[in-house]
Amino acid sequence: MQGPGTPTLDQLRVFLTVVESGSFAAAGRRLNRATSVVSYTVANLELQLGVSLFDRESTRRPQLTEAGRAVLAEARTIAHGIDGLRARVSGLLGGLEAEVAFVSSVLLPGARLVDALTAFQVRFPTVALRLNVEALGTAQDFVASGKAQIGISVEFWNRETDPLERIAVGEVEMLTVAAPGHPLARGEQPPGAAREQIQLVITDRSPLSHGQEFGVVASRTWRLSDLSTKHTLLLAGIGWGSMPAHMVEADIAAGRLVELRLPEATRRRLPLTAIYRTDHPPGPAGRWLIRRFVEQAEAQSLFSETPTAATA
Repeated sequence: MQGPGTPTLDQLRVFLTVVESGSFAAAGRRLNRATSVVSYTVANLELQLGVSLFDRESTRRPQLTEAGRAVLAEARTIAHGIDGLRARVSGLLGGLEAEVAFVSSVLLPGARLVDALTAFQVRFPTVALRLNVEALGTAQDFVASGKAQIGISVEFWNRETDPLERIAVGEVEMLTVAAPGHPLARGEQPPGAAREQIQLVITDRSPLSHGQEFGVVASRTWRLSDLSTKHTLLLAGIGWGSMPAHMVEADIAAGRLVELRLPEATRRRLPLTAIYRTDHPPGPAGRWLIRRFVEQAEAQSLFSETPTAATA
């Protein structure tokens, strides 16, 4: 048994226009074609596929048959695919990237990441965005090695020799916390007290920090690969450690966590920096994404500097 033939893109577009317009005559006006030409094109499509797409006899206006409804879904998918292809090629001809590989530090506030990526998808619907969220030096390593085109990083190594350009995009505040029942949560602690308690530390998957420790005080440490697990263990009273303020402020307010008063670990602010290779600068979409993070930081700085009615 011979299968259906291969319809042309023009046949599918005429078919879709008839469905959207409600009649062959209306489709003809929209396409600037004679009604007879529209009818002939649809008839050829039906002949090509071997099925009737419209019921032309029981109603005055053409109604889709069961086969027509099935073909309609596929025709729309094909038309949307062609439109997407044309838009992407048009962007490429204008210098727009086909894809942006972006890596973010796990310390970047989620609200900032969501804002930037949502706006990016609206602004560049044809540009594929590949996202990784990594800890410590891994974000920098991704960009330096070419696994990602742009990134947001916090800690830096080999500043003199790495091929990276850096743009400030704000900062993240780190708080040292533990559960209320933890031994270190009982008021101000003497020097050395934190060394005897398990410290929860985010581990680095990259080789950049090999042999180096950042903020590690305790003689016993548990190494974790993500902040979510660290947060869960902190809430459970297992160990103490530093967390981004935006992730624990609600817990502190509700009494689920306590900010510790340790001589060895006080509040600190870490700079957030957008990075890319100097020998492979981002294209228009990548530059726009970096600019979005810069604007976020500028708006945050302006908001924090604005005096309130009570202090003005």
